[in-house]
Parts: sequence; structure tokens; C-alpha cells
Amino acid sequence: MTVPAFEEYVPAIDCTCAGCAVQRRTAAAGLPTRHGGHPAAHGARRAMVLVTAAGVVLSAGLAESASAAVDPAPVADPGAAADTGPATDTADPGTGPDSPQGGPGPLQGAGASGPPASQTAAPALRKTTRADIINRAKKWVVAQVPYSMEKYWSDGYRQDCSGYVSMAWNLAGNEWTGSLATYGTRIAREDLQPGDILLFHNPADPAKGSHVTIFGGWTDYTHTHYTAYEQTKPHTRKQTTPMAYWSNSGSYVAYRYKGLTTGTGGSGSTTTPFPGAGKFGGGADNAYVTQLGKMLVGRGGKRFYKVGPGPAWSSADRQATQAFQKAQGWKGKEADGIPGPDTWRLLVNGTGHDIPAAGGSGGSTAVPAFPGRSYFRPGQSNSHVDKLGKQLVKKGYGKYYLSGPGPRWTEADRRNVEAFQKAQGWRGTEADGYPGPETWRRLFA
Repeated sequence: MTVPAFEEYVPAIDCTCAGCAVQRRTAAAGLPTRHGGHPAAHGARRAMVLVTAAGVVLSAGLAESASAAVDPAPVADPGAAADTGPATDTADPGTGPDSPQGGPGPLQGAGASGPPASQTAAPALRKTTRADIINRAKKWVVAQVPYSMEKYWSDGYRQDCSGYVSMAWNLAGNEWTGSLATYGTRIAREDLQPGDILLFHNPADPAKGSHVTIFGGWTDYTHTHYTAYEQTKPHTRKQTTPMAYWSNSGSYVAYRYKGLTTGTGGSGSTTTPFPGAGKFGGGADNAYVTQLGKMLVGRGGKRFYKVGPGPAWSSADRQATQAFQKAQGWKGKEADGIPGPDTWRLLVNGTGHDIPAAGGSGGSTAVPAFPGRSYFRPGQSNSHVDKLGKQLVKKGYGKYYLSGPGPRWTEADRRNVEAFQKAQGWRGTEADGYPGPETWRRLFA
């Protein structure tokens, strides 16, 4: 199934003619503070396009920065339904964020180190990875950090939606929805990957509806819902959310952090390609071993390392890798302590189950062990194929079966598996219709 197209339109604000340019300058100069930008924006006040040359009122405008050359976000009609009431932990399509926010400012308390980068000549970009972004976002979810536009968490970041993204992106200071775009590159919604953001800034009234969420991955193959990490009342939450949000959905714009160290990648690809199993195991000594160890520590494997992680492969690397694999419900050769492409992808993208604390069981005892890839190929007939097909039907992915399912592998099995894989947000070889251990775990979880 093809990915649905999300259309973004750009009104006269992109026109280069002299008349439109004069109109934009006039509008920007004439707006009072209460109608444009934030008092802390330091001259970067944004203005809406209020009328076309014919005098027709636009239903949606586009913000334009007077000081930064960034892609502006479309703005909802000020007369449209406003966000009503605080968001809760239960999915309620009738409410949006009640989330006023502070302006750009330095970190408070621990980690304070001068003014935010938005107040300097150019944004300072700290390098980070997708896995690091998601892991930082998870910390506030676990701690259930209370929402506040005036208080600061122990890490120094303001406890509102933009402070949360500033923390997850590891920015040097606390930003706001009017400045976050300067740290990102605008992307299409169908190219979203974990760690990207969906941003809505309303320059006409920043306190009315402006909000930002962190994209955690698609939850269905239609790409109509995604896992959102967000800071909203009463506290940080991780929740399945409509694309792009409950209200003002059409005005949210996708951005990717400019400081990603592992590249932007294509749709469905991992940010760092798997280097091959030969880079790991006894005698291995390279930067990939160090990267593996750091990712495992970030996913709960710190207790395995007395020293390190480092470039020389050790028993700690094997034990931590095996613990992570078992946390996914894998057994046998799929949990041998040597990372394969599935293990690597989960670690790099910050997805899958974390390593449980010492004494925890990890994984799900209800998930049957993955039998191996060789059982699911043309010409194969076995009980595993039958079990797979029945679970696909149970999960709602059996539309290609004209009869069955049954023990013989057919093209219908492959197409149903492919549909399930695409529902996880996977593309390319990750959604080829042949189940691997992660497809199996998610299907039976």
C-alpha cells in the first residue's frame, strides 16, 4: 500500500514580486507584540499573511521569520476552533494541549552554561543520535515530569513542550516553538523517523495552540497515527496520536535535527547501517564495538560493564547484547550475544524493549520462540507457517487469504506479512514479507 500524501501549501508569502514583499514588510512592522511572536524573541517576530492581492481572507497563513532563513510553519485560522482544555493520559480527540510556554532562556540549575544558542549569531548544534533522542525523551516519561512553564527539571530544562524537545535534542539552552525550527531541517511527513519533531507555532498568538511533539514511530500501515512523546498537562506522556495532532493538525510541520551524527537516512532505513557480524565477537577491536556498548548502556546494560564500553570486544559486550536480545523475546541463535541486523536496527533507532533490571524477566513469556527464517520460504510447509497465518488473521492482517491460512507458505502469506511490517513503519528490505525475529515478536506480543 502506498504511503498517503500529506500536502503542504505555501501561499503568497513565497511570492518574490515587489508587491508581496512590501505587503509582508508592512504586516511584520505593523503587528503589536500581543499579536505576533513572543516578548523574548528578540526581534524575530513572525507575521501572518492576512490578505491576498484580491482582499480575500486566507484560511491559513504561513509564518515568516525576519531574522532566520528557515522553512515557516503554516498557521491555523485564528477563528478556527481553539485547543480546549488540558491533554490527559487517555486518548481524547476532542482536546488539545493547554500548554503555555516560556521563551528562549538558559538552562537552570545543573548544566547551566550561558545564554541559549538562539541568542547568538548561529545555533550551536550538539551532536546526537536518534537513539539518544528517544532515550532522553523516555527519561521524562518514566519520571512523569509535571508540566510547568516556570519550573525546571533536575537536568536544567524547562518543563514545557519546547523545553522537553530542547532536552531531547540536547540543545544548549531552553528554546520555544518560535525558535526550534532553526535547529532543524524541514522534511515531508512521510519521511518522519524516530527523533524528528512535529511543530506548530502560531505567531499571531503563541500561547494559543502552539505545541511540539517528538515522533516515536508509525503505529499503523496507513500512517494515520504515530507514537508521540510530548510534554503536556499533567505530565510527560507517550501516546498513540493522530497525524499530526488532535487539533490544528494541518498546521504541524515535520523537522529533523540538524545535529544528527548518523545521517538522515531514507524512509524505513536505519540511521547507521549494520556493519556486519564480522565486526563483533572474539578478537574484534573497532569503533563499532564502542558504539554498540554505548547503545546497550543507554538501554539498561550498564551493569554488565565494569570498565568501558570500549573498542575491544569483551564478555561484557556479549552479555549485554544477549540481555537485550532476550528482552525482545528472542531465544536460541537469535539471542547468542552477537548483534545481527535486527539487534542493530532496534538499538540504533531506539526501539524495542530495554534490558530489564537485574532480577527482571524481560521479554514476554507469551511470545513463542521464533523458529527461524528458513521455515517461511516458497515450497515450505510446516506448523509454523500455519501458526503465523492464524496470528496474522487475529491481528487483522489476513485480507490476502482467499482460503486458509494453512501450513503451506503462499504468496498470500508473504503479502499479509508485508502489510504487517509496513504497519510498523518499515520499508525496503525490512518489509519484504518474510518474517524475522522482530516481526515475529511484534506479531505475537
